[in-house]
Amino acid sequence: MLHEFIEVNSAEIVRRCRAKVALRSIPPPTESEIEHGVPVFLGQLQAQLRLGLTSTPEINATAILHGRDLRAQGLTVSQVVHDYGDVCQAITELAVERKAPISSEDFQTLNRCLDDAIAGAVTEFGREQNQSTLDGEVARAAFLAHETRNLVNTAILAFEVVKTGNVGLSGSTGTVLLRSLMGLRTLATRSIAEIRVLHAVQNREQLHVSDFIAELAPAATLEAHDGEVTLVVLPVEDGVKVEADRQILNAVVTNLLQNAFKFTLPRSTVTLRVGAGPKRVLIEVQDECGGLPAGNVDGLFNPFEQRGADRTGLGLGLAFSRASVEAINGRIYARNLAGKGCIFTIDLPRVVDGDLVAR
Repeated sequence: MLHEFIEVNSAEIVRRCRAKVALRSIPPPTESEIEHGVPVFLGQLQAQLRLGLTSTPEINATAILHGRDLRAQGLTVSQVVHDYGDVCQAITELAVERKAPISSEDFQTLNRCLDDAIAGAVTEFGREQNQSTLDGEVARAAFLAHETRNLVNTAILAFEVVKTGNVGLSGSTGTVLLRSLMGLRTLATRSIAEIRVLHAVQNREQLHVSDFIAELAPAATLEAHDGEVTLVVLPVEDGVKVEADRQILNAVVTNLLQNAFKFTLPRSTVTLRVGAGPKRVLIEVQDECGGLPAGNVDGLFNPFEQRGADRTGLGLGLAFSRASVEAINGRIYARNLAGKGCIFTIDLPRVVDGDLVAR
């Protein structure tokens, strides 16, 4: 079991983490980076794995303190993210070297715990930063570093298990590998879209919305099925067109769907639909999360905003989505259906007879 492996090898894991920090050139290393957070985190991770849990308040609380302490010591958010990335790499590398049996369930729990820790630390770090820095180093380095680390390490470990010949690709380990590869594809798509938004590089074209939805529906359906969620894609009226950058719009709709799959209730339904009026086209994603607690719904689009119990990720997806939709002359907003769920709407100008309709 992974918790037993961590208990037996905790000193070696910490030693390897410190060695990784010492060898790192970007961001520059400091001796204080992992003196406090990593040993405590390892102990909590071990307990979490032993109990078979997927989230504990202690992980997040320690991560928040870690982020606060590191910021007080003058470290950057990239160093915070790399600290926890080093923990994951040290554990996985040592496990592979010593041929330690790790189940696919332990893979998932390990990465969920690391996600909780990274999200907690970076969220606290980001909330204390000046707002003007949130779309700079934090949004780019933090998101890319922790998401890439998570997906690549999971894929490598799953492949190592499959390579032993003891499990097949059709089992749960193969599912973990496929999920990781799909996640990397999504991350690459979103990263390209983010760069295009940040640098105002767009390839605007007139898109038939029915074709656009049909292109992204198969991958979304597969992801929904993997999460035991039913995705309903309603028919789109023929001839409805918008003008947008295909990659940017694809990244935004995919992000909204992934959020819906993440927060909707188990074995519930997520609906993707398109409404078209004379001047506007509305692309809507509706979930069955049970509704939001009282609060400002518009605040969901702020960087680092996370209101659900699932704290994986950094809370940057909706902030990215808003910036992206505004870059293609649209707007995005959310509605709370109390006791039922949420509807996220992408609102774009409609193209009629080859010309954009006035707002």
